[in-house]
Amino acid sequence: MDKTLLMILLLGLLLSFIVAPFSGLALLMIFLLVSAVLWTGWTLVSILIRGKTSDSNS
Repeated sequence: MDKTLLMILLLGLLLSFIVAPFSGLALLMIFLLVSAVLWTGWTLVSILIRGKTSDSNS
């Protein structure tokens, strides 16, 4: 799952660099890429927080 998500993010970044100068949808693509990165970061942080709380409760 992590490799798939990373591959999607890398492809989105590559497409945004290729298409951005020529497309009116470049802002939408960049917004979607930033949203995906923030969602991934929030997911990782929440996993770390849950891991720390479960360790302290044990």
